[in-house]
Amino acid sequence: MLDATAATAASERAVGAKQKILVADPDPDFLDWAKSQLGADDVEVITAETSEDAFRLFNAEKPLVTITEMRLGTHSGLELLARLRKRDPNALVIVTGALGTTQSVIESMRLGAFDFVRKEQLPFNLKIVVDAAIKAAAEMQRAQKFAPALTVEQHQDSIVGQSPAMQEVFKMVGRISNSDAAVMITGESGSGKELVAHAIHQYSARHDRPFLAINCAAIPENLLESELFGHEKGSFTGASAQRIGRFEQSDGGTLFLDEIGEMPLSIQSKLLRVLQDGTFSRVGGNDVIRTNVRIVAATNKNLEAEIQSKTFREDLFYRLNVVRLQLPPLRGRKEDIKLLAEYFLKRIAAQKHKPQLQLSTEAVEVLEAYPWPGNVRELENTIQRAAVLATSDVLLPKDLPLGKNAPAAATEPASPGVAPGNLDEAAAFLFEAASAQPGLELLPWLEQEFTRRAMESTGNNQVRAAKLLGITRATLRKRLEHLRAATA
Repeated sequence: MLDATAATAASERAVGAKQKILVADPDPDFLDWAKSQLGADDVEVITAETSEDAFRLFNAEKPLVTITEMRLGTHSGLELLARLRKRDPNALVIVTGALGTTQSVIESMRLGAFDFVRKEQLPFNLKIVVDAAIKAAAEMQRAQKFAPALTVEQHQDSIVGQSPAMQEVFKMVGRISNSDAAVMITGESGSGKELVAHAIHQYSARHDRPFLAINCAAIPENLLESELFGHEKGSFTGASAQRIGRFEQSDGGTLFLDEIGEMPLSIQSKLLRVLQDGTFSRVGGNDVIRTNVRIVAATNKNLEAEIQSKTFREDLFYRLNVVRLQLPPLRGRKEDIKLLAEYFLKRIAAQKHKPQLQLSTEAVEVLEAYPWPGNVRELENTIQRAAVLATSDVLLPKDLPLGKNAPAAATEPASPGVAPGNLDEAAAFLFEAASAQPGLELLPWLEQEFTRRAMESTGNNQVRAAKLLGITRATLRKRLEHLRAATA
Protein backbone atom coordinates (compact mmCIF):
# COMPACT_ATOMS: atom_id res chain seq x y z
CA MET A 1 0.00 0.00 0.00
CA LEU A 2 1.31 3.48 -0.89
CA ASP A 3 1.88 6.06 1.83
CA ALA A 4 -0.06 9.34 1.71
CA THR A 5 2.69 11.23 -0.12
CA ALA A 6 3.06 8.56 -2.79
CA ALA A 7 -0.71 8.29 -3.21
CA THR A 8 -1.00 12.05 -3.68
CA ALA A 9 1.83 12.03 -6.24
CA ALA A 10 0.19 9.20 -8.14
CA SER A 11 -3.18 10.91 -8.19
CA GLU A 12 -1.66 14.08 -9.60
CA ARG A 13 -0.29 12.17 -12.61
CA ALA A 14 -3.55 12.32 -14.48
CA VAL A 15 -3.73 10.51 -17.80
CA GLY A 16 -3.96 13.10 -20.59
CA ALA A 17 -2.27 15.89 -18.56
CA LYS A 18 0.90 17.49 -19.90
CA GLN A 19 3.72 15.11 -19.15
CA LYS A 20 6.76 16.40 -17.26
CA ILE A 21 10.20 14.87 -17.54
CA LEU A 22 12.95 15.85 -15.10
CA VAL A 23 16.55 15.59 -16.33
CA ALA A 24 19.36 15.93 -13.76
CA ASP A 25 22.89 16.29 -15.12
CA PRO A 26 25.84 18.57 -14.26
CA ASP A 27 26.51 19.23 -17.99
CA PRO A 28 24.45 22.17 -19.37
CA ASP A 29 25.11 21.06 -22.95
CA PHE A 30 23.64 17.66 -22.22
CA LEU A 31 20.58 19.26 -20.63
CA ASP A 32 20.02 21.37 -23.75
CA TRP A 33 20.38 18.27 -25.92
CA ALA A 34 17.92 16.32 -23.75
CA LYS A 35 15.39 19.15 -24.05
CA SER A 36 15.67 19.09 -27.83
CA GLN A 37 15.26 15.31 -27.92
CA LEU A 38 12.39 14.92 -25.46
CA GLY A 39 10.50 18.20 -25.64
CA ALA A 40 7.13 18.20 -27.44
CA ASP A 41 3.75 19.92 -27.36
CA ASP A 42 2.52 17.52 -24.70
CA VAL A 43 5.87 17.09 -22.92
CA GLU A 44 7.64 19.63 -20.71
CA VAL A 45 11.29 18.96 -19.90
CA ILE A 46 12.56 20.48 -16.65
CA THR A 47 16.25 20.36 -15.77
CA ALA A 48 18.56 20.44 -12.75
CA GLU A 49 22.35 20.48 -12.44
CA THR A 50 22.55 19.33 -8.80
CA SER A 51 20.99 16.63 -6.68
CA GLU A 52 19.34 19.15 -4.36
CA ASP A 53 17.75 21.07 -7.23
CA ALA A 54 16.55 17.79 -8.74
CA PHE A 55 14.97 16.67 -5.46
CA ARG A 56 13.29 20.05 -5.02
CA LEU A 57 11.89 20.02 -8.57
CA PHE A 58 10.72 16.43 -8.15
CA ASN A 59 8.65 17.44 -5.11
CA ALA A 60 7.32 20.61 -6.72
CA GLU A 61 6.69 19.46 -10.30
CA LYS A 62 5.95 15.74 -9.77
CA PRO A 63 7.45 14.59 -13.07
CA LEU A 64 6.27 11.43 -14.75
CA VAL A 65 9.84 10.30 -15.46
CA THR A 66 13.19 11.36 -13.98
CA ILE A 67 16.54 10.91 -15.72
CA THR A 68 19.66 11.27 -13.59
CA GLU A 69 23.38 11.05 -14.29
CA MET A 70 25.48 8.77 -12.02
CA ARG A 71 27.79 11.67 -11.07
CA LEU A 72 25.77 14.62 -9.86
CA GLY A 73 27.93 17.17 -8.08
CA THR A 74 28.57 16.32 -4.43
CA HIS A 75 25.95 13.55 -4.52
CA SER A 76 25.71 10.52 -6.76
CA GLY A 77 22.80 9.70 -8.99
CA LEU A 78 22.27 6.57 -6.89
CA GLU A 79 21.79 8.72 -3.79
CA LEU A 80 19.22 10.80 -5.65
CA LEU A 81 17.55 7.63 -6.90
CA ALA A 82 17.29 6.32 -3.33
CA ARG A 83 15.82 9.64 -2.09
CA LEU A 84 13.28 9.76 -4.90
CA ARG A 85 12.20 6.17 -4.38
CA LYS A 86 11.89 6.77 -0.64
CA ARG A 87 9.77 9.84 -1.33
CA ASP A 88 7.62 8.04 -3.90
CA PRO A 89 7.95 4.24 -4.33
CA ASN A 90 6.27 4.68 -7.75
CA ALA A 91 8.97 7.04 -9.05
CA LEU A 92 10.19 6.06 -12.52
CA VAL A 93 13.90 6.89 -12.61
CA ILE A 94 16.29 6.25 -15.50
CA VAL A 95 19.97 6.30 -14.52
CA THR A 96 22.66 7.23 -17.04
CA GLY A 97 26.42 6.98 -16.80
CA ALA A 98 29.55 7.20 -18.91
CA LEU A 99 30.79 3.91 -17.44
CA GLY A 100 28.16 1.27 -16.90
CA THR A 101 30.15 -0.88 -14.46
CA THR A 102 28.73 -4.08 -13.08
CA GLN A 103 28.21 -2.53 -9.65
CA SER A 104 26.57 0.66 -10.90
CA VAL A 105 24.10 -1.21 -13.12
CA ILE A 106 23.16 -3.78 -10.48
CA GLU A 107 22.87 -1.18 -7.73
CA SER A 108 20.72 1.05 -9.94
CA MET A 109 18.27 -1.75 -10.64
CA ARG A 110 18.42 -2.83 -7.01
CA LEU A 111 17.46 0.61 -5.82
CA GLY A 112 14.44 0.54 -8.11
CA ALA A 113 15.65 2.29 -11.27
CA PHE A 114 13.42 1.78 -14.29
CA ASP A 115 16.49 1.31 -16.47
CA PHE A 116 20.20 2.07 -16.77
CA VAL A 117 21.49 3.53 -20.06
CA ARG A 118 25.14 4.19 -20.88
CA LYS A 119 25.80 7.75 -22.03
CA GLU A 120 27.07 6.78 -25.46
CA GLN A 121 23.83 4.84 -26.08
CA LEU A 122 21.57 7.79 -25.28
CA PRO A 123 21.44 9.21 -28.84
CA PHE A 124 19.97 5.87 -29.96
CA ASN A 125 18.05 4.67 -26.89
CA LEU A 126 16.94 7.66 -24.79
CA LYS A 127 13.61 8.25 -26.52
CA ILE A 128 12.88 4.51 -26.61
CA VAL A 129 13.56 4.09 -22.88
CA VAL A 130 11.57 7.23 -21.94
CA ASP A 131 8.60 6.08 -24.06
CA ALA A 132 8.76 2.70 -22.27
CA ALA A 133 8.77 4.48 -18.89
CA ILE A 134 5.77 6.60 -19.88
CA LYS A 135 3.93 3.47 -20.96
CA ALA A 136 4.81 1.84 -17.63
CA ALA A 137 3.44 4.90 -15.82
CA ALA A 138 0.12 4.54 -17.62
CA GLU A 139 -0.02 0.86 -16.73
CA MET A 140 0.72 1.67 -13.09
CA GLN A 141 -2.05 4.22 -13.00
CA ARG A 142 -4.44 1.60 -14.30
CA ALA A 143 -3.22 -1.09 -11.94
CA GLN A 144 -2.54 1.30 -9.04
CA LYS A 145 0.41 -0.73 -7.90
CA PHE A 146 4.13 -1.02 -8.42
CA ALA A 147 6.65 -3.27 -6.67
CA PRO A 148 9.56 -1.18 -5.38
CA ALA A 149 13.02 -2.68 -5.01
CA LEU A 150 14.86 -2.81 -1.69
CA THR A 151 18.25 -1.31 -0.94
CA VAL A 152 21.34 -3.21 0.15
CA GLU A 153 24.91 -2.27 0.84
CA GLN A 154 27.32 -2.20 -2.07
CA HIS A 155 29.62 -5.03 -3.01
CA GLN A 156 32.66 -5.26 -5.21
CA ASP A 157 32.23 -6.26 -8.86
CA SER A 158 32.44 -9.98 -9.52
CA ILE A 159 31.43 -10.15 -13.18
CA VAL A 160 32.94 -8.11 -15.97
CA GLY A 161 31.28 -6.74 -19.09
CA GLN A 162 30.14 -3.54 -20.77
CA SER A 163 28.43 -5.04 -23.83
CA PRO A 164 24.66 -4.52 -24.22
CA ALA A 165 24.12 -8.25 -23.67
CA MET A 166 25.91 -8.20 -20.32
CA GLN A 167 24.25 -4.96 -19.29
CA GLU A 168 20.94 -6.79 -19.60
CA VAL A 169 22.33 -9.60 -17.43
CA PHE A 170 23.37 -7.07 -14.76
CA LYS A 171 19.91 -5.51 -14.83
CA MET A 172 18.29 -8.89 -14.36
CA VAL A 173 20.64 -9.70 -11.46
CA GLY A 174 19.63 -6.44 -9.82
CA ARG A 175 15.93 -7.19 -10.27
CA ILE A 176 15.97 -10.75 -8.93
CA SER A 177 18.51 -10.47 -6.13
CA ASN A 178 16.00 -9.30 -3.53
CA SER A 179 13.69 -12.22 -4.20
CA ASP A 180 14.08 -15.73 -2.79
CA ALA A 181 12.75 -17.25 -6.02
CA ALA A 182 14.72 -20.09 -7.59
CA VAL A 183 16.83 -19.03 -10.56
CA MET A 184 17.85 -21.10 -13.58
CA ILE A 185 20.97 -19.82 -15.36
CA THR A 186 21.46 -21.21 -18.85
CA GLY A 187 24.33 -20.75 -21.26
CA GLU A 188 27.27 -22.46 -22.87
CA SER A 189 30.01 -24.07 -20.84
CA GLY A 190 32.55 -21.52 -19.64
CA SER A 191 30.25 -18.49 -20.04
CA GLY A 192 30.43 -17.54 -16.34
CA LYS A 193 27.30 -19.05 -14.81
CA GLU A 194 28.83 -19.52 -11.36
CA LEU A 195 30.02 -15.90 -11.27
CA VAL A 196 26.49 -14.72 -12.02
CA ALA A 197 25.09 -17.05 -9.36
CA HIS A 198 27.54 -15.60 -6.86
CA ALA A 199 26.52 -12.06 -7.85
CA ILE A 200 22.85 -12.92 -7.24
CA HIS A 201 23.80 -14.07 -3.74
CA GLN A 202 26.19 -11.17 -3.17
CA TYR A 203 23.52 -8.56 -3.87
CA SER A 204 20.76 -10.37 -1.95
CA ALA A 205 19.59 -10.08 1.63
CA ARG A 206 21.37 -13.42 2.18
CA HIS A 207 24.81 -11.96 1.37
CA ASP A 208 26.11 -12.45 4.92
CA ARG A 209 25.15 -16.14 4.90
CA PRO A 210 26.98 -19.00 3.11
CA PHE A 211 27.19 -19.36 -0.67
CA LEU A 212 28.06 -22.95 -1.58
CA ALA A 213 28.47 -24.45 -5.03
CA ILE A 214 28.31 -28.07 -6.09
CA ASN A 215 28.89 -29.57 -9.55
CA CYS A 216 26.25 -32.25 -10.02
CA ALA A 217 28.23 -33.89 -12.84
CA ALA A 218 31.53 -34.13 -10.97
CA ILE A 219 30.29 -36.33 -8.10
CA PRO A 220 29.30 -39.98 -8.58
CA GLU A 221 25.61 -40.79 -8.03
CA ASN A 222 26.27 -42.88 -4.91
CA LEU A 223 28.02 -39.92 -3.25
CA LEU A 224 25.93 -37.01 -4.54
CA GLU A 225 23.02 -37.68 -2.19
CA SER A 226 25.37 -37.65 0.81
CA GLU A 227 27.07 -34.51 -0.52
CA LEU A 228 23.75 -32.67 -0.74
CA PHE A 229 21.86 -33.99 2.28
CA GLY A 230 24.56 -35.49 4.52
CA HIS A 231 24.58 -38.94 6.12
CA GLU A 232 24.52 -40.61 9.52
CA LYS A 233 27.41 -42.66 10.90
CA GLY A 234 27.25 -46.22 9.66
CA SER A 235 24.61 -45.52 7.03
CA PHE A 236 26.78 -47.16 4.35
CA THR A 237 30.21 -48.69 3.95
CA GLY A 238 32.82 -46.03 4.67
CA ALA A 239 30.45 -43.76 6.60
CA SER A 240 32.66 -43.69 9.68
CA ALA A 241 31.22 -40.42 11.01
CA GLN A 242 28.17 -38.23 10.61
CA ARG A 243 28.39 -35.81 7.67
CA ILE A 244 26.57 -32.50 7.36
CA GLY A 245 25.42 -31.96 3.77
CA ARG A 246 25.40 -28.82 1.66
CA PHE A 247 21.76 -28.02 2.41
CA GLU A 248 22.52 -27.79 6.12
CA GLN A 249 25.81 -25.95 5.57
CA SER A 250 24.15 -23.28 3.42
CA ASP A 251 21.09 -22.78 5.64
CA GLY A 252 19.98 -19.15 5.34
CA GLY A 253 22.19 -18.66 2.30
CA THR A 254 22.37 -19.76 -1.33
CA LEU A 255 23.15 -23.16 -2.84
CA PHE A 256 24.38 -23.18 -6.44
CA LEU A 257 23.67 -26.42 -8.29
CA ASP A 258 25.88 -26.41 -11.37
CA GLU A 259 25.18 -28.77 -14.28
CA ILE A 260 21.76 -29.60 -12.81
CA GLY A 261 20.91 -31.45 -16.03
CA GLU A 262 23.41 -34.16 -15.02
CA MET A 263 21.66 -34.89 -11.71
CA PRO A 264 20.40 -38.52 -11.51
CA LEU A 265 16.63 -39.02 -11.37
CA SER A 266 16.89 -40.67 -7.94
CA ILE A 267 18.39 -37.47 -6.48
CA GLN A 268 15.99 -35.23 -8.41
CA SER A 269 13.02 -36.61 -6.48
CA LYS A 270 14.63 -35.83 -3.12
CA LEU A 271 15.62 -32.34 -4.30
CA LEU A 272 12.01 -31.74 -5.35
CA ARG A 273 10.84 -32.49 -1.81
CA VAL A 274 13.26 -29.92 -0.36
CA LEU A 275 12.01 -27.30 -2.81
CA GLN A 276 8.38 -28.10 -1.97
CA ASP A 277 8.47 -28.07 1.82
CA GLY A 278 12.02 -27.17 2.87
CA THR A 279 12.64 -30.47 4.66
CA PHE A 280 14.86 -33.51 4.14
CA SER A 281 16.56 -36.34 6.03
CA ARG A 282 20.19 -37.36 6.02
CA VAL A 283 21.11 -40.63 4.32
CA GLY A 284 20.46 -43.38 6.86
CA GLY A 285 18.67 -41.00 9.22
CA ASN A 286 15.08 -40.59 10.37
CA ASP A 287 15.19 -37.02 11.72
CA VAL A 288 13.41 -34.47 9.54
CA ILE A 289 15.63 -31.43 9.06
CA ARG A 290 14.27 -28.07 7.99
CA THR A 291 16.35 -25.72 5.87
CA ASN A 292 15.95 -22.26 4.34
CA VAL A 293 18.10 -22.18 1.24
CA ARG A 294 17.77 -20.25 -2.00
CA ILE A 295 18.50 -22.44 -5.01
CA VAL A 296 20.30 -21.13 -8.07
CA ALA A 297 20.78 -23.82 -10.72
CA ALA A 298 22.74 -23.78 -13.96
CA THR A 299 22.94 -25.92 -17.05
CA ASN A 300 24.26 -25.88 -20.59
CA LYS A 301 21.70 -28.51 -21.57
CA ASN A 302 18.26 -28.07 -23.10
CA LEU A 303 16.21 -29.22 -20.12
CA GLU A 304 12.97 -29.16 -22.10
CA ALA A 305 14.51 -31.80 -24.37
CA GLU A 306 15.73 -33.74 -21.32
CA ILE A 307 12.15 -33.76 -20.03
CA GLN A 308 10.95 -35.24 -23.32
CA SER A 309 13.61 -37.96 -23.09
CA LYS A 310 12.55 -38.73 -19.49
CA THR A 311 15.97 -37.89 -18.02
CA PHE A 312 14.80 -34.80 -16.12
CA ARG A 313 11.66 -34.41 -14.03
CA GLU A 314 9.16 -31.93 -15.38
CA ASP A 315 7.88 -30.98 -11.92
CA LEU A 316 11.44 -30.27 -10.75
CA PHE A 317 12.07 -28.17 -13.84
CA TYR A 318 9.16 -25.87 -13.04
CA ARG A 319 10.32 -25.54 -9.42
CA LEU A 320 13.80 -24.49 -10.55
CA ASN A 321 12.82 -22.41 -13.57
CA VAL A 322 10.94 -19.68 -11.69
CA VAL A 323 13.30 -17.02 -13.07
CA ARG A 324 15.43 -17.79 -16.11
CA LEU A 325 18.62 -15.95 -16.94
CA GLN A 326 20.33 -16.69 -20.27
CA LEU A 327 24.04 -15.87 -20.47
CA PRO A 328 25.40 -14.84 -23.88
CA PRO A 329 28.44 -16.66 -25.30
CA LEU A 330 31.67 -14.67 -25.48
CA ARG A 331 31.50 -14.57 -29.29
CA GLY A 332 28.21 -12.71 -28.89
CA ARG A 333 29.78 -9.92 -26.82
CA LYS A 334 33.10 -9.20 -28.49
CA GLU A 335 33.14 -5.70 -26.92
CA ASP A 336 34.02 -7.43 -23.66
CA ILE A 337 36.99 -9.47 -24.87
CA LYS A 338 39.63 -6.74 -24.40
CA LEU A 339 38.07 -5.73 -21.08
CA LEU A 340 38.12 -9.32 -19.80
CA ALA A 341 41.67 -9.96 -21.01
CA GLU A 342 42.93 -6.85 -19.24
CA TYR A 343 41.02 -7.86 -16.10
CA PHE A 344 42.69 -11.28 -16.10
CA LEU A 345 46.12 -9.68 -16.61
CA LYS A 346 45.55 -7.39 -13.63
CA ARG A 347 44.51 -10.34 -11.50
CA ILE A 348 47.59 -12.31 -12.52
CA ALA A 349 49.79 -9.32 -11.64
CA ALA A 350 48.17 -9.07 -8.19
CA GLN A 351 48.29 -12.81 -7.45
CA LYS A 352 51.82 -13.42 -8.71
CA HIS A 353 53.25 -10.11 -7.44
CA LYS A 354 54.72 -9.39 -10.85
CA PRO A 355 54.55 -6.34 -13.15
CA GLN A 356 51.34 -6.17 -15.12
CA LEU A 357 51.57 -7.27 -18.74
CA GLN A 358 49.97 -5.20 -21.48
CA LEU A 359 48.18 -6.25 -24.65
CA SER A 360 49.49 -5.01 -27.97
CA THR A 361 46.95 -3.70 -30.48
CA GLU A 362 47.70 -6.69 -32.70
CA ALA A 363 47.11 -9.09 -29.79
CA VAL A 364 43.72 -7.51 -29.10
CA GLU A 365 42.79 -7.92 -32.77
CA VAL A 366 43.74 -11.61 -32.63
CA LEU A 367 41.67 -12.13 -29.46
CA GLU A 368 38.63 -10.37 -30.91
CA ALA A 369 38.81 -12.35 -34.17
CA TYR A 370 38.86 -15.73 -32.40
CA PRO A 371 35.42 -17.44 -31.92
CA TRP A 372 36.09 -18.62 -28.31
CA PRO A 373 34.26 -21.96 -28.27
CA GLY A 374 35.28 -22.32 -24.61
CA ASN A 375 33.93 -18.84 -23.79
CA VAL A 376 35.27 -16.81 -20.85
CA ARG A 377 36.95 -19.84 -19.27
CA GLU A 378 38.98 -20.39 -22.44
CA LEU A 379 39.93 -16.71 -22.59
CA GLU A 380 41.11 -16.81 -18.97
CA ASN A 381 43.21 -19.94 -19.61
CA THR A 382 44.64 -18.36 -22.76
CA ILE A 383 45.70 -15.23 -20.88
CA GLN A 384 47.23 -17.30 -18.08
CA ARG A 385 49.28 -19.33 -20.56
CA ALA A 386 50.25 -16.20 -22.48
CA ALA A 387 51.54 -14.62 -19.26
CA VAL A 388 53.80 -17.66 -18.79
CA LEU A 389 55.00 -17.71 -22.40
CA ALA A 390 55.54 -13.97 -22.81
CA THR A 391 59.13 -12.82 -23.29
CA SER A 392 58.41 -9.13 -22.69
CA ASP A 393 56.00 -6.88 -20.81
CA VAL A 394 53.80 -6.59 -23.91
CA LEU A 395 51.78 -9.56 -25.13
CA LEU A 396 52.13 -10.08 -28.88
CA PRO A 397 50.09 -12.37 -31.17
CA LYS A 398 52.86 -14.99 -31.01
CA ASP A 399 52.35 -15.20 -27.24
CA LEU A 400 48.69 -16.18 -27.55
CA PRO A 401 48.09 -19.95 -27.70
CA LEU A 402 44.67 -20.07 -29.34
CA GLY A 403 42.68 -23.23 -29.98
CA LYS A 404 44.48 -25.82 -32.08
CA ASN A 405 47.54 -23.60 -32.32
CA ALA A 406 48.15 -23.84 -28.56
CA PRO A 407 50.97 -26.42 -28.65
CA ALA A 408 52.99 -24.34 -31.11
CA ALA A 409 52.27 -20.95 -29.59
CA ALA A 410 55.79 -20.30 -28.35
CA THR A 411 57.66 -21.65 -31.37
CA GLU A 412 56.14 -22.67 -34.69
CA PRO A 413 57.47 -25.92 -36.18
CA ALA A 414 59.67 -25.35 -39.20
CA SER A 415 57.67 -27.64 -41.46
CA PRO A 416 54.30 -28.62 -40.05
CA GLY A 417 53.28 -30.56 -43.13
CA VAL A 418 49.74 -31.77 -43.65
CA ALA A 419 47.23 -31.68 -40.80
CA PRO A 420 46.77 -35.20 -39.36
CA GLY A 421 43.69 -37.15 -40.36
CA ASN A 422 44.02 -40.19 -38.00
CA LEU A 423 45.87 -41.19 -34.82
CA ASP A 424 48.91 -42.63 -36.65
CA GLU A 425 49.28 -39.45 -38.66
CA ALA A 426 48.74 -37.40 -35.48
CA ALA A 427 51.61 -39.23 -33.72
CA ALA A 428 53.93 -38.66 -36.69
CA PHE A 429 52.88 -35.03 -36.82
CA LEU A 430 53.64 -34.55 -33.11
CA PHE A 431 57.12 -36.10 -33.41
CA GLU A 432 57.88 -33.91 -36.42
CA ALA A 433 56.71 -30.78 -34.60
CA ALA A 434 58.63 -31.75 -31.43
CA SER A 435 61.87 -32.31 -33.38
CA ALA A 436 61.66 -28.70 -34.55
CA GLN A 437 61.63 -27.49 -30.92
CA PRO A 438 64.97 -28.42 -29.28
CA GLY A 439 64.71 -29.03 -25.54
CA LEU A 440 61.03 -29.98 -25.61
CA GLU A 441 60.27 -33.05 -23.47
CA LEU A 442 57.42 -34.55 -25.47
CA LEU A 443 55.85 -36.96 -22.95
CA PRO A 444 55.58 -34.45 -20.05
CA TRP A 445 54.24 -31.85 -22.49
CA LEU A 446 51.68 -34.34 -23.87
CA GLU A 447 50.51 -35.25 -20.37
CA GLN A 448 50.00 -31.60 -19.41
CA GLU A 449 48.42 -30.59 -22.72
CA PHE A 450 46.07 -33.59 -22.92
CA THR A 451 45.01 -33.03 -19.31
CA ARG A 452 44.30 -29.36 -19.95
CA ARG A 453 42.38 -30.05 -23.17
CA ALA A 454 40.36 -32.87 -21.62
CA MET A 455 39.24 -30.53 -18.82
CA GLU A 456 38.36 -27.76 -21.28
CA SER A 457 36.41 -30.07 -23.60
CA THR A 458 34.34 -31.47 -20.70
CA GLY A 459 33.68 -28.14 -19.01
CA ASN A 460 36.06 -28.99 -16.12
CA ASN A 461 34.10 -32.15 -15.34
CA GLN A 462 36.71 -34.40 -13.72
CA VAL A 463 34.66 -37.59 -14.09
CA ARG A 464 34.21 -37.19 -17.83
CA ALA A 465 37.76 -35.89 -18.36
CA ALA A 466 39.24 -38.92 -16.59
CA LYS A 467 37.08 -41.24 -18.71
CA LEU A 468 38.17 -39.43 -21.89
CA LEU A 469 41.85 -39.83 -20.94
CA GLY A 470 41.41 -43.45 -19.84
CA ILE A 471 42.73 -42.85 -16.32
CA THR A 472 41.28 -42.85 -12.82
CA ARG A 473 39.96 -39.67 -11.25
CA ALA A 474 42.69 -39.88 -8.58
CA THR A 475 45.36 -39.92 -11.31
CA LEU A 476 43.66 -36.98 -13.02
CA ARG A 477 43.73 -34.98 -9.78
CA LYS A 478 47.48 -35.60 -9.44
CA ARG A 479 48.01 -34.43 -13.02
CA LEU A 480 45.96 -31.30 -12.36
CA GLU A 481 48.10 -30.54 -9.31
CA HIS A 482 51.25 -30.88 -11.45
CA LEU A 483 49.70 -28.68 -14.13
CA ARG A 484 48.80 -25.97 -11.61
CA ALA A 485 52.32 -26.12 -10.16
CA ALA A 486 53.86 -25.83 -13.64
CA THR A 487 51.83 -22.72 -14.50
CA ALA A 488 52.13 -21.09 -11.06
